[in-house]
Amino acid sequence: MKAVSYRAYGGPEVLEYGELPKPKVGPDSVLIRVRAAAVNPVDWKAQAGYLDPMLDAVFPVVPGWDVSGVVVALGADTPEFQVGDEVIGYVRKDVLSGGTFAEYVAAPVRTLARKPAGLTFEQAAGLPLAGLTAYQSLKAAGAGEGDTVLVHAAAGGVGTFAVQLARHLGARVIGTASERNHDFLRSLGAEPVVYGEGLGERVRALAPEGVDVVLDFVGGGVVHTSPEVTAEGARLVSIADGDVAALGGRLLWVRPDAEDLTALAHLAEQGVLSVEVAAVFPLEKTADAQRLSAGGHTRGKIVVTVD
Repeated sequence: MKAVSYRAYGGPEVLEYGELPKPKVGPDSVLIRVRAAAVNPVDWKAQAGYLDPMLDAVFPVVPGWDVSGVVVALGADTPEFQVGDEVIGYVRKDVLSGGTFAEYVAAPVRTLARKPAGLTFEQAAGLPLAGLTAYQSLKAAGAGEGDTVLVHAAAGGVGTFAVQLARHLGARVIGTASERNHDFLRSLGAEPVVYGEGLGERVRALAPEGVDVVLDFVGGGVVHTSPEVTAEGARLVSIADGDVAALGGRLLWVRPDAEDLTALAHLAEQGVLSVEVAAVFPLEKTADAQRLSAGGHTRGKIVVTVD
């Protein structure tokens, strides 16, 4: 099969496009013909070796955890799916190895859900990792109707989903973003604020009694502004800053979860969630897609397609 892989840690320059063996299919997995795979910051961070302390790498590594595609073969015990099913998945495994930037990926059924009918394969590929991160962060924070939720990096891949999900729950949402993304956030139902110096004052001006939930999707110390902007008993969740624990919050690492992913897919089918695709690259241009992602200024998902 055609695939993108790397044989040593490094930047986009270590990626190779060429032939690799088609993956074997375990008893609780299915083989997916990949139609699209979304690029996430964790892809190039793992490729750079940042996850080496927690995940072994089996070289050559095919990167990528997000996928949309079609089931073409079944494992020995996979009653959840049939050949021909269109699926999406957050295919994170216990090692860095057989990822989604390839013509085929073997995916455990615990990582998969059926593709939302109303989304293209490109849109659907952008839903699993970022959508699950937002969904599980809101669950961990116990966010619900009547809460005021502060979302850091609200116009980013995860933040965009968090805004839509929080609004669907009946929460009021304040979102930090650069000024060029403020109209976009307003279109999603959020009240935008600029990040940077004076953030606490700007948030307090909108929510004088303080916010009930803080979701940090950017890191860089923004969780330390939380005491300035939170109400008593506020809940904090960060995916990027371990200091959140010292503030009484939770550091969250998104988990593959078929039930959660199915819930997200249903919300997308109902029109509650939209997926904005910022750029599309062919598989052989995955290195360029990574470079664009690493720039950190893209609104929406960057997607690689497989012919």
